[in-house]
Amino acid sequence: MGLLGSLGVVSKVVLLLLFLLSVLSWAVILLKWKVFRAADAEDHRFMAVLAKSKDVDEVARHAHRSAGSPCAKIFHGVVDRLGSGQEAHEGGSAPALDRHVVERTAQHLAQGQLSQLEAYLPFLATTGNISPFVGLLGTVMGIIDSFREIGSQGTASIAAVAPGVSEALVATAAGLFTAIPAVIAYNYFLSRIRGTAFRMDSVTVELLAMLASKPKPGSGGAKG
Repeated sequence: MGLLGSLGVVSKVVLLLLFLLSVLSWAVILLKWKVFRAADAEDHRFMAVLAKSKDVDEVARHAHRSAGSPCAKIFHGVVDRLGSGQEAHEGGSAPALDRHVVERTAQHLAQGQLSQLEAYLPFLATTGNISPFVGLLGTVMGIIDSFREIGSQGTASIAAVAPGVSEALVATAAGLFTAIPAVIAYNYFLSRIRGTAFRMDSVTVELLAMLASKPKPGSGGAKG
């Protein structure tokens, strides 16, 4: 507290800003960790069901119950789109959906889910990028004040220079303490998002395989 009290106004403002950025970044880190943990657990349960069952309707029912799984939401959304398209086709108002439409639909749904997972991550990236520069600004302003004080005292001894420089470097240290966790967390969450995107691609591939092996309506009728 004594060190903070001896800092200049600019250095105090810089430290306050870095403190707020640090608190907000840690709040985002904890929030996203909780979100990714729940989503990954739901995804693994759904992927286990998808690997065991080859019935589209059964997997779709399980996906409807897995509200926290991004992969389940994609599977359920595509199946719903296929159901709507099939009903329209049977009514004679739209052609049957093909593989390209299924892939585009899955891609569109995946982008929506990934956008939700990426929420607040730009804040971590911004905090990691600007915090060292904010700390450096506080250090530079502190050193300027120190040299101004040295000039007014008319001495350049270590005893006169060291206290002011050490106080100014506190802002740089605070900027690094704020930036390092934000950058680590940002890269970690990006790797989790890439894993989720890979699972989404696997869901699309499995769904296309299941639809290809599913008998078409009327194809198994008795020959007369």
